[in-house]
Amino acid sequence: MDKENRTDLNFASLHSGEKSKSNFPDSKGAFEAKVKESDTDKAARGQRWCLDDFEIGKPLGKGKFGSVYLAREKKSKYIVALKVLDKSQLVRANVEHQLRREIEIQSHLRHPNILRMYGYFYDSKRIYLILEFSPGGELYKQLTKKGKFSERLSAKFISDLAFALDYCHSKHVIHRDIKPENLLVGVNDDIKIADFGWSVHAPTSRRNTLCGTLDYLAPEMVEGREHDKQIDVWSLGVLLYEFLVGNPPFEAENHSATYRRISRIDLRFPRHVPTDAQDLIRRLLVKDPTKRMSLEEVPRHPWVVRNLSS
Repeated sequence: MDKENRTDLNFASLHSGEKSKSNFPDSKGAFEAKVKESDTDKAARGQRWCLDDFEIGKPLGKGKFGSVYLAREKKSKYIVALKVLDKSQLVRANVEHQLRREIEIQSHLRHPNILRMYGYFYDSKRIYLILEFSPGGELYKQLTKKGKFSERLSAKFISDLAFALDYCHSKHVIHRDIKPENLLVGVNDDIKIADFGWSVHAPTSRRNTLCGTLDYLAPEMVEGREHDKQIDVWSLGVLLYEFLVGNPPFEAENHSATYRRISRIDLRFPRHVPTDAQDLIRRLLVKDPTKRMSLEEVPRHPWVVRNLSS
């Protein structure tokens, strides 16, 4: 989005991670009323909103197909994140179907650990996604800055993700690309699943499409076998290892070597990783998908309980 289309809003406190003073209950209530109106009027969906409804602030991030901006809905003063995507780039990359799927899935999910998509609109050149604003920013950046997370914070993140993924699976949604780059941090270190571009709604079928990011792929995907929701459980184990160690467990010098390590479950732990944390990771990173720990069991694991009760 061009600079001339943005206003110099006083959003400095939001960039430092403070909670927005504009997002009080009255502000949210007025904004949610318009969201509900847009959801109800299906015939006008996609045109209920327009760019003039928002004051556009500073960029929050940039991706392959566009950028994300801090924004404020003018009437309610509610703070959101506005994702602006270039139509021509989407068409050139042949990913329009992924975006449609992402909008369809994410706009219908309601969970405190899933980034809310309030709506969307478009013009001749761009598509705009109205998203919940997460002041903590990208989890990937936090992990890169800190190197690794504390046991307590890792336990909170993993417990939150287990609840969120279990909710997704109850709605027959498989995420398929859980990784730090697709997670955001809200207030009070609440984690948010933010990117559903590779997700699928699969009530009954098993999938065989290779997707996601190499370091987080489950053995059944690496080996070209059918897969189901259990691939999200595997990714949770990879994430926990990365939170505690600072890098994914199966990293190697090239793709082929990484594939081999994943297929063999070549899991090695540094000495500082507690034995009960190792136990949880090993229960998640099981080659046979049917024998992996259930998402419901994760928050009850002794390592999680020990760290969240301290």
